[in-house]
Amino acid sequence: MAYMIVDLHISADEFQRWYQGGPQVVSAVARDGRRVQFPARSLQPFVQRTGVHGTFAIYFDQNNKLQRVERLG
Repeated sequence: MAYMIVDLHISADEFQRWYQGGPQVVSAVARDGRRVQFPARSLQPFVQRTGVHGTFAIYFDQNNKLQRVERLG
């Protein structure tokens, strides 16, 4: 399974906008320079009072379909 490592720093206000009708896709640059887009809802388990912050592994199948998101740090 392919994966990308991304560092995310999304404020609570920004994340809340995604759930109030704003764009519902997170777009980030992986550590290796590739751009990745995935549904904001996949980060829901990682939302804290201050938003979503940390390093994440984004896993995809051979068809580039999101499989899971894991928090690394």
